[in-house]
Amino acid sequence: MEMTALQVGQFDMPEPKTQPSLDLDNERDIALMTRVGAGDEQAFRELVERHQHAVVGTIAKMLRDPVEAEDLAQQVFLRIWKHASRWKPEAKFTTYLFTITRNLVYNESRRRSRRREVSADERHDEKGYEPAGETRSEPDSEVARAEMHDEIDAVIASLPEAQRTAVILYSYESMPYEEIAEILETSVSSVKSLLFRARSTLKDRLSHLLGY
Repeated sequence: MEMTALQVGQFDMPEPKTQPSLDLDNERDIALMTRVGAGDEQAFRELVERHQHAVVGTIAKMLRDPVEAEDLAQQVFLRIWKHASRWKPEAKFTTYLFTITRNLVYNESRRRSRRREVSADERHDEKGYEPAGETRSEPDSEVARAEMHDEIDAVIASLPEAQRTAVILYSYESMPYEEIAEILETSVSSVKSLLFRARSTLKDRLSHLLGY
C-alpha cells in the first residue's frame, strides 16, 4: 500500500477495518507452520511466498535499503524454519513473523549506528544519485511523485524505532493496534501514542507537501 496522504493529508489514522479473510489467512498460516515443524519443505516455500513481499517491504522501509532488506528477510525465514518445531500458535502467525522481523531490523540498526558515518557522497550513491548529464525518461509528474514518496520515506526512516515500526505496520501492513502492540511488546494505548507522535512529526516535516 502506498503512503500518499498518511497518506499525505489523512493524518487522523482511523482504526483499520477488520477483514473476515484475516482469520482464514491465519488458519492457513497455522496449518502451514504445523507442516513446516514436521520438516515439510513445500509448506515452508508456500509460507515464504505468502509473506516475503510484506517482510521485505517492511524491512526496506525501516532501513531504506532494498538490498539489505532481501538479506534480512532471508534471515527472518531461516529463523522461522529453524524454530518451527517449537512454535505454538499462541498468537497470530504474522505477530510472530513481524516480531522476528522487528528484532532483526533493530539489531541491524544498532550495528549500523556503531559503524563510522557514511560520507555525503556515499549517501548520494545509496539513493541512486545520477551523474550530471544523465537525463530522465520519466514524465515530470512521475518524477515529482517519486520524489514525494522518497521524501515521505526519508521522514519515516528518521523516526525513532518504535514510532517507525508502528507507522509502517499500521499504514503499510494495515495491522490493528492490538497486533502492533504485541509485536512491539507494549500496550494498545502506547501504540496510539506512538502513532500520534509520529503523525505530529510527519505533519510538521511534510507540511510543504500538504499545503500549509
